[in-house]
Formats: sequence, C-alpha cells, structure tokens
Amino acid sequence: MHAFDVLGDPVRRRILELLAEGEHASGEVVDVIQREFGITQSAVSQHLKVLRDNGFATVRVDGARRLYAVDAAPLAEVDAWLDRFRAFWTPKLDALATEVARGKKKRGE
Repeated sequence: MHAFDVLGDPVRRRILELLAEGEHASGEVVDVIQREFGITQSAVSQHLKVLRDNGFATVRVDGARRLYAVDAAPLAEVDAWLDRFRAFWTPKLDALATEVARGKKKRGE
C-alpha cells in the first residue's frame, strides 16, 4: 500500500495524530477513535494493523498491553514527495511572515 493510500483515511490520520503525542496502549486508541468516529473495536484494530503493516506504527508488548508508537520512516517518503511542491507555498508563507512581523513592529509589539 502506498503511503498516501494509508494516509488517505481520516481514521488512520487521527490515529497517527494520537501516536504523535506519544506511545499509547491499543485500548486508549480504541477509546478515542470509537468516541470520535463511532466505529467498532475490530475496525480500529484493522486500522492499527494497516498502520503497523505499512511501517507507520510500531507495537511493543508490555505485559497484557500492546503499546503503539509512530514510526516516522514512511513519513519521510511523504515529505520527499511534498518537497517538490514546497516552492509553490514557501515564498507565500515567507511573505506572510514578513507582513506579520511588520504589523507587530508598527504596533510596537
């Protein structure tokens, strides 16, 4: 599965957002995702499996718990793909930052 196929699903993106905050037990992930998306524990487990099988998440066993964490390696592939498009928005963001700084300077901040 291609990185964008994995990231194209809003549930998987949300799981990655959770894992980006730090390691989470599978039960914690299930609780949040069930509350936000209204899907079953089994469906959440399938999304975790997709993330794990495609290298976006790692899992380690701690007693009876399975602890998930982000594996950033596949995100480097996404970043490399996006890199060729940064030229479209970077100058605009730089110009915006300049204007914001000018506005703050005028207001004496």
